Amino acid sequence: MKRTFVTAASALALLAAAPAAAQVQVEWWHAMGGALGEKTDAIAAGFNASQDDYEVVSVFRGNYTETMTGAIAAFRAGAQPAIVQVFEVGTATMMAAEGAIYPVYRLMADHGADFDPDAFLPSVVGYYTDADGNMLSMPFNSSTPVLYYNQALFDQAGIVNPPTTWPEVEMVSRYLIENTDATCGFTTGWQSWVQIENFSAWHNVPIGTLSNGFEGLATEFTFNSPLHVAHIGALQGWIEDGVFQYGGRRSDSAGLFYSGECAMYMNSSASYAGIVASTDFDFGVSKLPYWPQVEGAPQNSIIGGATLWVLGGHSDEEYAAVAAFFEYLSSPEVQAEWHQATGYLPITMASYELSQAQGFYAANPGTETSILQMTNAAPTENSKGLRFGSFVQIRDIINEELEAVWAGDKTAQEGLDAAVERGNVLLRQFEADNS
Repeated sequence: MKRTFVTAASALALLAAAPAAAQVQVEWWHAMGGALGEKTDAIAAGFNASQDDYEVVSVFRGNYTETMTGAIAAFRAGAQPAIVQVFEVGTATMMAAEGAIYPVYRLMADHGADFDPDAFLPSVVGYYTDADGNMLSMPFNSSTPVLYYNQALFDQAGIVNPPTTWPEVEMVSRYLIENTDATCGFTTGWQSWVQIENFSAWHNVPIGTLSNGFEGLATEFTFNSPLHVAHIGALQGWIEDGVFQYGGRRSDSAGLFYSGECAMYMNSSASYAGIVASTDFDFGVSKLPYWPQVEGAPQNSIIGGATLWVLGGHSDEEYAAVAAFFEYLSSPEVQAEWHQATGYLPITMASYELSQAQGFYAANPGTETSILQMTNAAPTENSKGLRFGSFVQIRDIINEELEAVWAGDKTAQEGLDAAVERGNVLLRQFEADNS
C-alpha cells in the first residue's frame, strides 16, 4: 500500500486553496434616491470594507411610503429584509406590528454591541422610544425644517437679516416683491410637516390629545385650534399678493426657490445639498418664523426623516451582522460625514462635536441652524414629536384640505375642521384594529 505524506508546505497550500467562510449577508431597504442614495450606498460599502464577516446590501425601494408598504407586504410573504428605512410618521404603525420587529435596544443588548442611548440627541431619541424610554429603531436620517433665503435678493433689497417672526415674513416678502425680481415672498415644502406639525411644536401647542398620541391610541386631533386657524388663514390671505405661493405636497416647491421666483423656502434641513447643487446664488439658512404673540414661542422643532427598523424572521448570524452595522453607522466619523454631506442632523453629540472641531459650521454658515433649532428648548409633551396611527394616510387628508384652503374653496376654519374630523375617523379605526 502506497502511503501519502503531506508536507507543511503542501498543507498550507491546501488551506490557501480552501474556500473562505461565506460572509453573512443582510438586505437594507431604503428610500434614498439620487445623490442621497449614492451616499447611502457608500455607507454600506464602507461598512463592508471595514470587516470580513458581514455584507450589507443596500436596496432602493422607492419613496418612503413605497418602501414601508413594500416591506410590510414582503413580511407577510416571508421575504422581508433584515433592515428597512421607515419615515417618522410610520412609527406608530411599526410599533403596532407585534412580532414583526426586533427592537433595536434588545438587538444591541442580545449581541453585546457598543450601544449607549444617552449618546444620541435627546430630541431624536425621544421620537423613537417606547413608554419606558427604550429605543425601538436606529436613528439614521433625521432632519428638521428650516428657513432658506436667497441672499442675493436680500442684498439687492438691502435687507441685512432674515425674518424671525411671521409678521416680519410678510413685511420682508412684500418689500422683496416690490424691489427685486422676486415674484413670490416664500413657499413651503411638506406643508403638513412644516406648517402644521412643526408649527405646533415650535409654538408649544398640541396637534392632538394624549401628548400627541404618545400616551395612547385614544388620541384625537386638535390642530383646528384658534392659533392653527389664524396661521393657515394668514397664509391663505397672502396668496393673492404673492407673499405666499403653494408649490406642492412634498418638495415640489423647490423649483420656485431654485429659479429665484420665491425669495424664501421652508423645508427640511436635508434640502441643503440639493440647494447647493441646483442654484448659482448665495443663500442663507435661518430658524423657522414664529408668531410673537404666542407666549413662550419659539419652543423647539421636531424631526422628520426616518429610522432603521429591524424586522423579525432572520437568523442570529444575520442579527449579529445588523448589530455590527448599527455600531458602524452611529460612529462619530460616519455620522459627521453623513451630516456634513446631506444636511441631516448629526444623531449623536459626538458627531456634532466632531463637526464643530473640524470647522464645518464655521466654514459653512447656517448649517448649524437645524441643531440649534432642535435644541432651542427642552422638549415638552407638545414638542417631543407625534405618534398617530395611519398618519401616512392622514397627511394626505391634511394635504387635500389645505389645498382646498389655498384654492379659496374653504376657509381656514372649514379646512382644518374637516381635516380633524376625517383624521379622527382613521384614528378610531386604527385604535379598533390594534386594541
